[in-house]
Amino acid sequence: MSEKKVLLHITDLKQYFPVGKKQIGKEQLFVKANDGISLDIYEGETFGLVGESGCGKSTFGRTLLQLYRQTAGRSIYYGRSVEELAPKYVSDIFNNLPEKKRKCEEARERAAKLRAEWEKMPEGTAKNIELQKLNEAETLARNELLDITALIGGLYVADDLKEISQVYVKEYNATLNRRKYNDQITTLRAEVSNKRSAMKEKGKGESEIQRAVQATEDKIKQLQSQVAQEEKQMQAEAARIQEFKKQNKAKKDFGLYESYMDSGINLANLTDVEMRFLRRDLQLIFQDPYSSLNPRMTVGQIIGEGLLAHHLFKKGDGKMQDYIMEVMEKCGLASYFIHRYPHQFSGGQRQRIGIARSLAVNPKFVVCDEAVSALDVSIQSQIINLLLDLKEQNHLTYLFISHDLSVIKYISDRIGVMYLGNMVELCETAELFERPYHPYTEALLSAIPTTDMDHKKEAIVLEGDIPSPIKPPRGCKFNTRCQHCTEICKEVEPKFEEVTPGHFVACHHKLNVPK
Repeated sequence: MSEKKVLLHITDLKQYFPVGKKQIGKEQLFVKANDGISLDIYEGETFGLVGESGCGKSTFGRTLLQLYRQTAGRSIYYGRSVEELAPKYVSDIFNNLPEKKRKCEEARERAAKLRAEWEKMPEGTAKNIELQKLNEAETLARNELLDITALIGGLYVADDLKEISQVYVKEYNATLNRRKYNDQITTLRAEVSNKRSAMKEKGKGESEIQRAVQATEDKIKQLQSQVAQEEKQMQAEAARIQEFKKQNKAKKDFGLYESYMDSGINLANLTDVEMRFLRRDLQLIFQDPYSSLNPRMTVGQIIGEGLLAHHLFKKGDGKMQDYIMEVMEKCGLASYFIHRYPHQFSGGQRQRIGIARSLAVNPKFVVCDEAVSALDVSIQSQIINLLLDLKEQNHLTYLFISHDLSVIKYISDRIGVMYLGNMVELCETAELFERPYHPYTEALLSAIPTTDMDHKKEAIVLEGDIPSPIKPPRGCKFNTRCQHCTEICKEVEPKFEEVTPGHFVACHHKLNVPK
């Protein structure tokens, strides 16, 4: 973890679920399950996420995987590049740069106007309330800008943008063509292989077989030549643009903030087909080892389903069964279990099957959604140790969701604490347990059972219930249960900010902060 590489960069993620159908003349209400979450998840780490039931932990994990399409915000994934995937949203941005530029200008002007008005306001409650509107406007303005600058790597005048746009649209179309050609080549190669096998079974000679497949092989060579030619052309185009950028022609004629380069993929903007392509990179281990497995499928079929869906093997390929058994053994399952059904296994074994299913496709990021909470304590430790071993073997990154702080402490490198849809504290594991800054975190830590009587702390009782996520309290959402609450907590939402290196918190009355 000495050199941290960001795998996922989440900015202002929101996930709102509508309450009932919208009725004429009535306000549409939403459950604000995730209400503006921003954080980075680093490659190779286990990021623990903890909080009371109903705080939005599982929703955040599933939204990050786009199983629930996020309502707002940016979720940038760096496991693949924009050039590799060539998503449609990028082409749309480049095809509509004038309109995007206009939106940037409007957002900037709106934010600047609000800031000017806010600065003239007298100090007091009204000014505090308006500060939240100002922050939202400036965040929107920045996000509008990032959609463009994240892709082109800077701010350019109109003529330069036109040139860059033309090159990118050509590159996008060429990428789609290459995929089409490669799919055709794969199909034709399968035809050649099948025809050769069929003719050999009939006793045909090699010369006769070659004549029969020659036309298909010529077509393959023609497609390969087209792919190579387009690749060469696009490399030349890309090199010219890169040289153009190096010459520093950038002029901030519509600049809002600093220049920003981002080669990652915004998961929030992907189509269903594009997201399906990334599913093998982003996997989920479910909480319930019983309902998450299809009772009508054998272990081999359950694990192999993803392999076929992502075209890692073809149906009937003898090598697939060998691979499945290898994965099973890595996950602590005997290979002879391959033809058994889920009802023949214990809860711990079923969870191992679920883990094998997720890891068989070689993902880069795995959401472990309460992956051990349904298991006996003795089995929990086995599964946690298995997850840690697999992480090292396969170079995985985990988002580990749990309400059990003891489990989170053991497995996590960093921990995020959630309350009512918001991240209230985030830091390295040891730092959180030693020096919590947020009153909510302090209360959670005080409730951990311990046999160490010398260091036992009195449990902090949180009065009252968690407020409704439909109409949360104004200001800090924790103000209804916090013993440190003052007037500002009831009016102004605290910023989630870095107080000490690597330690983030959202609170007006931070605890234990070093002086």
